[in-house]
Parts: sequence; structure tokens; C-alpha cells
Amino acid sequence: MTVNAARLGGIKAVLFDLDGTLADTAPDLGYALNLQRARHGLPPLADEVIRPQASHGARGLLDIGFDLHPDDARFAAMRDEFLQLYAVNICRHSRPFPGILDLLAELEARQLKWGVVTNKPACFTEPLLSILDLAERAACIVSGDTCPQPKPHPAPMLAAAELCGATPAQCLYLGDAKRDIQAASAAAMPALVAAWGYLDAADQPHTWGAHAQIRHPAETLDYLA
Repeated sequence: MTVNAARLGGIKAVLFDLDGTLADTAPDLGYALNLQRARHGLPPLADEVIRPQASHGARGLLDIGFDLHPDDARFAAMRDEFLQLYAVNICRHSRPFPGILDLLAELEARQLKWGVVTNKPACFTEPLLSILDLAERAACIVSGDTCPQPKPHPAPMLAAAELCGATPAQCLYLGDAKRDIQAASAAAMPALVAAWGYLDAADQPHTWGAHAQIRHPAETLDYLA
């Protein structure tokens, strides 16, 4: 057991962020970004530059790739171009993080439901999970456009809990970004920081208000009563 792990009673479902928590998607996001940079006459960025931004979607990647922000006149067109490149390269190298498949199998063996709550649009979430053979196993898949507001708004968390037939307090959420923990907190849902994910050196996850931080998916079990 993780030292000083505070167990959570009554958990019926475990919910996961997708990019940087359930699956390592940075290689394909980075591949698409570097394809786009090549189109615009720029050299590729190193993996270690791209990886910390992979949880922040097109906005974060266009920031490091082209110094573009949403209020820039070129942003919308460049975002569309990036997403088109990503769509055709969505699962070249993306895989569940080490230990995730074992964790999912153990949750299923305990008859606990699990699902995904991500800000990734459904047009990417659903194909990716299908290719990874996870879509049919998930009790719920809540994408970034499933609800009117994405994380950090609590709406996606509340929707996922309802789909799992549980209250927010009966769900445990795992995420690697501040907005993940903010969304869970706003929904009164306990949360763990997935420290194996795409945390940036500037991140301070100990200030996010999570129940705990874990460094391997198997440690999730230490918090289940």
C-alpha cells in the first residue's frame, strides 16, 4: 500500500482523463504537430518539449509549435490544420500507460465501473478508444463536447457519474492536469493526480486540492476500500 494512503469508502466507479492519464498520446500529438511545422518550413520539436503540453490539446501545442494563442487571427485555421493532421495519425504509437490495463482488469474483477472524462472532442476520443479496444469496456465516455462546458466545469464529471449510476462522491477521478482536479472538486468528487502523466516542471500538483498524488496506476487500488 502507498504510505499514508487514505482509503475512500463507497467508491463504485473510477474515472480517467484520457491524454496523459489513461493513454500516452503524446507521440501522435507530437507527430501531427511536427508534420504541421514541416508544412510551414519549421524544424521538428523534441519530444521533451512537446510532452508537457500534450494534456493541453491543440491550444497548448499551437502555443509551443507556433507561438499562437486563441486570440490570434491565424489560430482557428492553424487549429483546423493541426486537427486534420492528428485525425489521420491518431493511433500510430498511442498506447495505454504501463499498468493501466492491469488496473482496468482489476477494477472489472472487483465489479467496479470505469470510464473516461476528457476534454478531447468525441470525434477523436471515440476512434482512439475503439482502436485501443477500450471503448466497449468503458461504462461511460464523456468527451470535451458531450456537455455544453468542458473541464474545469463540473458538468462532465456530473454526467459521467450519472452514466455510471453513481453519485459524484461514489466516483474517483484520475487526472494529470489542474483543470482535472478543479472539475472533480467542483463536482464534490474525490480525485488523484496521475503523476506519470504530462506534468510540466512549473506545475504544482500539491496545491491543486487532490486527495493524493500517485506515481503508478496500481497505486489507485490503495485508495479503494
